[in-house]
Amino acid sequence: MCGFIGELTLSFNQGKEYGRLYNALESIHHRGPDVTGYYNDDFIQLGFKRLSIIDLKCGDQPLSYGNDRYHIVFNGEIYNYVELKDNLINQGLSFETYSDTEVILVLYALKKENCLQELRGMFAFAIWDKQERTLFAARDPFGIKPFYYLDSENKFLFASEKKSLTIYENSDDFSQEAFQHYLTYQYVPEPYCLMGNIQKLKPGHYLFKRLGEETTVQSYYKMTFNPSNEHFSSYVKKTRKALDDSVAKHMRSDVPVGAFLSGGIDSTGIVALAKQYHPGIKTFTVGFEREGYSEIDVARDSADQLGVENIHKLITPEDFKNELLNIIWHMDDPVADPAAVPLFFVAKEASKHVKVVLSGEGADELFGGYNIYREPLALKGFSYLPEFLKQLLKRVALWLPENMKGKNYLLRGTTPLSERYIGNAKIFSETEKQLLLSDYQKGVPYTKITHPFYRNARSYDDTLKMQYIDLHTWLPGDILVKADRMAMAHSLELRVPFLDKAVFDVAKKIPTSAKLTKGTTKYVLREAISDLIPHSVLHRKKLGFPVPIRHWLKNELYEWAQGIIIKSPTEHLIKKQEALTLLEDHALHKKDNSRKIWVLLVFMLWYSQYDKPGHMK
Repeated sequence: MCGFIGELTLSFNQGKEYGRLYNALESIHHRGPDVTGYYNDDFIQLGFKRLSIIDLKCGDQPLSYGNDRYHIVFNGEIYNYVELKDNLINQGLSFETYSDTEVILVLYALKKENCLQELRGMFAFAIWDKQERTLFAARDPFGIKPFYYLDSENKFLFASEKKSLTIYENSDDFSQEAFQHYLTYQYVPEPYCLMGNIQKLKPGHYLFKRLGEETTVQSYYKMTFNPSNEHFSSYVKKTRKALDDSVAKHMRSDVPVGAFLSGGIDSTGIVALAKQYHPGIKTFTVGFEREGYSEIDVARDSADQLGVENIHKLITPEDFKNELLNIIWHMDDPVADPAAVPLFFVAKEASKHVKVVLSGEGADELFGGYNIYREPLALKGFSYLPEFLKQLLKRVALWLPENMKGKNYLLRGTTPLSERYIGNAKIFSETEKQLLLSDYQKGVPYTKITHPFYRNARSYDDTLKMQYIDLHTWLPGDILVKADRMAMAHSLELRVPFLDKAVFDVAKKIPTSAKLTKGTTKYVLREAISDLIPHSVLHRKKLGFPVPIRHWLKNELYEWAQGIIIKSPTEHLIKKQEALTLLEDHALHKKDNSRKIWVLLVFMLWYSQYDKPGHMK
């Protein structure tokens, strides 16, 4: 696992300064504390940090190929590199290392951008063609690994983390549009950044940058659903086979591989499959002291039944407060998902024992795991009503008292899916943002993010539409950001076997009727691994990584939160009195505002880490 930074100067310059590149690279030392490497020529500088996972690969970077023509920096793992390499050798090509990095370079030299169709793994990389003076960069289909870039008039900068670019190139270009989207989604949707001149290369995309020409960005992989009409047992069999193969390939490492273990089916299934290849696998779990906010007991029981070791830790409110600024710093842009906190601590605990962990991210999006995906079944009756009657019911619902039973049901049933569902988090409405913000900008509603995806998914049933939205927004913008950053904060490589192209090729063909029933979610997945995991886990209600911020903001963290709001230098962005009222109403049990307050607190703490918006301290 690695981190990189690069600077492409758009005109010949013999007087380059290397100090800034060094400082920017050191800001992501945590991504690769074992090895540091550099390359430069008349037009480009490359810096690289490496965490040694498979030492026999000997793939020190930046790596060159083709008589010094091609140079690569690569963050990730190619899980089918052995098979790809054998095929290339059979074609008469030779290799100087055992690394997957060289496999990418050889494939690129042979097939250029078409090489991406053959890669199976998580990756973000950049290849400099010295002869053609062309930079080629790509990101994996799911967005597991990050890639940021800044395209200016005189140079093209790119890096594994945004903090490298803000150190390298100061900017006052704060994006109000991105900020307003953050307040809705609790994360900054891709390709936006809060620093408006910095962009994220979207998942499944590549870019070309040739000296003297405009940068071009193209899609090379599209995640689409294509339900088939097979027997249920066929979906079960194919799912098991694909997962078994994916876990086997994700276990490739010369260092011990561990796994995160909660009380749910996703992580338990991964551990059960991984144990077949590594019987001594260690598992890691965290929880909070408050009742109902810990899965330690369930995880320990699952570990005992699976016959694996479980290492666990309780997180206190003091632990939480002491590490929060560090957590936010590692995120780059703010991500106000409370689950980032336990992820940080479980990664910290795991890093004491292993360098690589497996985790269950992606199972819900691929196999229909969120309870909200059953909502279209519950609202199906509304589809039979004429439009005028739905509008009448909606007007009636709006007049009902806020806490009256049935109000939300009527509102959801009479609101189009594309307006009510934007992913697993919807924090502030547009009306609420107008009251909260000092300078609310019209014309950038939250639906601007999701409407293009709804257009692409118009032929799907409503549940598939919801999965499609999450695959393209929630997964890369929230789930995978916090997974990558919280693991790399402790120099730990996190691998996600569910997010594998071969697994998705199976999942995309499973119809909604085989994923959801009245009583359960992820039905095919549960059946596929039912013989491997404890019965107590198989149909257990999804809990995830619960965090007691709702309780803490009324008690242990109330004064702390109040102080952050009062002291934060964000008056020009947020009306402080509105924020304080949200906190006060929450403490007085008038309304559960915990998620709204948390989104504001995370942003304010993020903002405090900058001397000015574009310059990190």
